[in-house]
Amino acid sequence: MKKIGIIGGVSWHSTSQYYSVINQTINNITQGKNLPECMIHSVDFTKIEKLQESDNWKEITKLFIEIAKKLEDYGVDIIIMSSNTCHKVYKAVQKEIKVPIFHIVDPTAEKIKKLGMKKVGLLGTRFIMEEEFYKDRLLKNHDIRAIVPGMNERNYVHKLIFRDLALGKSSQEDKDKLKKIVDAMVERGAEGIILGCTELNMVIKQLHYDIPIFDTAVIHAKATAVLALED
Repeated sequence: MKKIGIIGGVSWHSTSQYYSVINQTINNITQGKNLPECMIHSVDFTKIEKLQESDNWKEITKLFIEIAKKLEDYGVDIIIMSSNTCHKVYKAVQKEIKVPIFHIVDPTAEKIKKLGMKKVGLLGTRFIMEEEFYKDRLLKNHDIRAIVPGMNERNYVHKLIFRDLALGKSSQEDKDKLKKIVDAMVERGAEGIILGCTELNMVIKQLHYDIPIFDTAVIHAKATAVLALED
């Protein structure tokens, strides 16, 4: 079985979910016979948040390269980042190491393509919704077009993620507001919704929606487990 390296802490809630889902998936596939060897290196969420808000991606890149090299030295065979937004530094980090980083977009896109979808709504931090690194991979690598909410709604979602969800907090008011944002994207032609933040599954659940909700955290973790079991 391949050893898994996880760059976590952004936030710890999603990191714990990754660890749980990876172990559960491998345990289920092997009928309780095996569990993976994992190495988790968590970062300080507050430090990353401040660097992101000051647009200091150079320092984030440097930090993630250092962590990835440590995981590589440990002997991991796969590295994953338990954060959608931090995939902004994916290319720069991958260039500096030999171990493959399993990109969060790819298993999510495979799920979308299996349903024959070409246009989806995308929710996440403002970096995910407003910059091109995430949407470009969906379009260029998988022929999937992502649409995002309007500016006011994007600001709301971004603040919600950092103000509440990263701390494990949510409210019914937030759930209702997000439902309206999703409904508006559906009216614009979204066939499904990508939760482009690994904390959004706290407030957006499939059972409350008639269209497919693509929970990137769970999809990525399960796909990592399967990849770890491949020869």
